[in-house]
Amino acid sequence: MSERQTMPNASQHLARPLAIAILVTGSFLFAANHVAARVAFDDGTGVLLAILTRGSIAFLMMLTLVLAQKHRLSIPSGKRRWQCLLGIMIAGQSLCLYSAVARIPVAVALLLVNTWPILYTLLTWLLGGRRPTLRLTLIMTIILIGLVMVLDLGTWLADPAAMGPDWLPGVILAESAALFFAVAIWVTENRLSQLPGAIRSVFTMMTVLVLMALGGVLGIVPGGLNLPQSQAGWVGLASLAALYGTASTILFVLVPRLNMARNAPVMNLEPVASLLLGFLILGQTLAPVQLLGGAVVLSGIVWLSLMRQG
Repeated sequence: MSERQTMPNASQHLARPLAIAILVTGSFLFAANHVAARVAFDDGTGVLLAILTRGSIAFLMMLTLVLAQKHRLSIPSGKRRWQCLLGIMIAGQSLCLYSAVARIPVAVALLLVNTWPILYTLLTWLLGGRRPTLRLTLIMTIILIGLVMVLDLGTWLADPAAMGPDWLPGVILAESAALFFAVAIWVTENRLSQLPGAIRSVFTMMTVLVLMALGGVLGIVPGGLNLPQSQAGWVGLASLAALYGTASTILFVLVPRLNMARNAPVMNLEPVASLLLGFLILGQTLAPVQLLGGAVVLSGIVWLSLMRQG
């Protein structure tokens, strides 16, 4: 999730090739985290356990950085309910995304989740913000057409069984993750923008951990805390925690110097990275029409990101 920091002077920004290289690396690390998660889930690992593991590592890293920077760990009284809502939204996004990754190809799940800017635009409009322009509506329509191709809806409608029993739940979960994230971004930008990003991140991650632990204790998600069944699952679990913690910490530290207003669309490479890694590690492949649809979706998302940054 993007963090709004005090904007550095242009001279403090890293050279653009280096900034882009860091963002590309971050995209691959996040994609690898989801591929590792699929390895863990295929070995019986519970979704809640995966979120708790990765969240604990990320929380400790972020907390260490916050304390090193001597930030005061407190939330103004008027912002506490919004900070709580932000944590709930990120918890929901994490749970739905990992649940989707466990059911459908990683690349498809991430393409669906990365449509959150469409939902954010519509949410902003519904809550009294600016009405989408004709060009924005056109871009969103193009993305939706691409999604129809990615999801291969023609095949699914002709023979739902051909896509497997987990296809529809996986798609619903992935799009739910996009909705949760859209709400989280709206809360961040409209209610918590004055709160330092470091403080916001620590309290958000803490809320996620508390909710996942509570969900595990109450048995809300059946099998949510199941342990891996073999060495492959343990490797996947350890890898997803290390990859997510490393990627989030790198971006957490370097975002103020990466000139995100100009370079943020690079992060949309994550679905492409997941497609490559999913093929190399998991053997997941998409049909040609799905690959073409993915290209359409990704192009639309990048175009939409450029508009939002402008």
